[in-house]
Amino acid sequence: MTFIPQDPDFEARVAGSFARQEATKTLGVTLRSVEAGTVVLAMPSDPRLTQQHGFLHAGIVSAALDSACGYAAFSLMPAEAAVLTIEFKLNLLSPAKGEDFLFKGHVVKPGRTITVCEGQAFALQGGREKLVATMTGTLMALVGRQTLRTP
Repeated sequence: MTFIPQDPDFEARVAGSFARQEATKTLGVTLRSVEAGTVVLAMPSDPRLTQQHGFLHAGIVSAALDSACGYAAFSLMPAEAAVLTIEFKLNLLSPAKGEDFLFKGHVVKPGRTITVCEGQAFALQGGREKLVATMTGTLMALVGRQTLRTP
């Protein structure tokens, strides 16, 4: 689906906001690509982020997918908007074991206030992508909230 962003500078706004997100820096997550309604994040494997069986922890998967979906929604919001997640559902489909990981978020239905997104997490091993988790998220555009940092 093709979306027309409300802000022509959405790519720079998404990148600037992402650069201020300390949680993703801590996890080693980077912004791979931004298009209107779609964001792809990447993360190298790190044994410090695994659970007891050596798989990427579900909390890390959900945090990265939440960011991918959030920034996909943010890309279609007006320049003065901030974005917050109000709900998500995570499906863990396979153990998250790989050399690297990709987290893809895309908008399903944009709205003035509420946007619905879907996300997919992939483990990369030997040049192959394996789907390990999916997410459905609901995000809210916030405008005029002085207490929120905006671009």
